[in-house]
Amino acid sequence: LTMAQSMYLLWGSGSPPCWRLMITLEEKKLQGYQQKLLSFEKMEHKSKEVLEINPRGQLPTFKHGENIINESVGACLYLENQFKSQGNKLIPDSPAEQALMYQRMMEGLSFLEKMESFAFYDFFIPEGERLDSALKRNKDNLVTELKLWESYLENVAADRYLAGGFSLADVVVFPNVAFAFAYGLSPERYPKLAKYYNLLKDRPSIKATWPPKWFLIELKSECLKDI
Repeated sequence: LTMAQSMYLLWGSGSPPCWRLMITLEEKKLQGYQQKLLSFEKMEHKSKEVLEINPRGQLPTFKHGENIINESVGACLYLENQFKSQGNKLIPDSPAEQALMYQRMMEGLSFLEKMESFAFYDFFIPEGERLDSALKRNKDNLVTELKLWESYLENVAADRYLAGGFSLADVVVFPNVAFAFAYGLSPERYPKLAKYYNLLKDRPSIKATWPPKWFLIELKSECLKDI
């Protein structure tokens, strides 16, 4: 078996946590891993096949040989550390860039959470428990969050991404930004985020792993247009 063939990924389309792991696998030249696409809509992430490896019933679910690492940011860090000298280096050496990279990478998690809690409010919250005031609060939190990222990207340019050159910060955050635009975010209102998106959308690792479909996109394609 090649190194990649001893890897097994269960993933769902349009999930930023799955996508970030797949971008890392591409960047580290680990193509050829075993993988299986499952459907969130059909609740396949709660199937026996997933639960045997990941008792939380979430995607991605990822194995490298006997090593299981399902938490996507952990898996990205694991792959970078196990395959340091292979493919592209995703953690910068400079202390200043490395600190910024870890900071933005971890902030990327709350960025996604704030988007999902607004975009999928009616999916996560049962009908009898929904409140207009809560939805409005989620919307206000998301606007604040997007303005923060807009400021982080003030000087964005080719090879000046979230922490200098392309790094794990971008691996985690780019899928969130693509998610935002897929669900109707206005590029005019967020020009720095749009510039960042356009600079990276054709990067080979991103293009090769682009989600074939976004979750509930038929119903939700414009849900962020007024943000």
